[in-house]
Amino acid sequence: MERPEPGWRKLGRELLTAVIPLARRRPTLLIPFDWVKDQLKLKGSHYRGLQTVEIDKIVGSLNRYHDFDRAFLPLRATAERTERLQRLQQALEKGEILPPVRLYQVGDVYFVEDGHHRVAAARRQGAKEIDAEVIEFDSNIPLEPGVTTKDIIIKAEYADFLERTHLDRLRPEQRIEFTEPGRYRVLLEHIDVHRYFLGLEKRREIPYEEAVVSWYDNVYKPLVEAFRRLEILKRFPGRTEADLYVWVSRHLYYLRERYGPDVDLDKAALDYAKRYRLPWLARLFKPDQSQG
Repeated sequence: MERPEPGWRKLGRELLTAVIPLARRRPTLLIPFDWVKDQLKLKGSHYRGLQTVEIDKIVGSLNRYHDFDRAFLPLRATAERTERLQRLQQALEKGEILPPVRLYQVGDVYFVEDGHHRVAAARRQGAKEIDAEVIEFDSNIPLEPGVTTKDIIIKAEYADFLERTHLDRLRPEQRIEFTEPGRYRVLLEHIDVHRYFLGLEKRREIPYEEAVVSWYDNVYKPLVEAFRRLEILKRFPGRTEADLYVWVSRHLYYLRERYGPDVDLDKAALDYAKRYRLPWLARLFKPDQSQG
């Protein structure tokens, strides 16, 4: 018969479980579902039935996010909760089948509606999966395991951007992602400016959706494709193509404010390359590239 694990050793192991993610800068708090629902404007949902769900994909809670961390260690331990958790662990050790938990799904992550202690007990037993009844909420914004509250704020801005531009419908292949908040607003400004100059060029009023498609096809997409060809993102760990697009665009705005409107994208790229010692950037642009 196996000897029970000493209490001090078990406590030390659980403390390490909580501290290691902090050292690795991994998210440690459960995310409130209602906040996510509000941020992403989730509306429709449908019942997906009984499924087997990876426990590592459970990132939040409907109403117990103050009681457990992301590893489902208790944040507010009480004698009652500790006793309940111990009973569930003992049941699992005996091979008993526990009722399925109830989860809400958004993208590729899950939020606990009922069964927090069952999830905690399963994690403590080293289980990788858990049986769950799943209700999926419709969202055109992907959420993946490891998501943080900052990520969701950015994704909420993405949802607003798509609602305004309908770019997900107009160009379904698009996936414009940023690493910092506030940058989709910059893209909306770019579209407005592009629409204005497109109207001057064509001598007519440009419908907004036409301007969105033109901006994406003739301004954003060509630049991003050039980034991909030269594998530029390798030089910017943790950043995205959209980040780099905004950096170059901002530098162009800075130069025009300082030297006048005659500064074009080629000159901005050359100056950016010179200032930040990025000679490869100059190769992205051709002298006859449209200034959109």
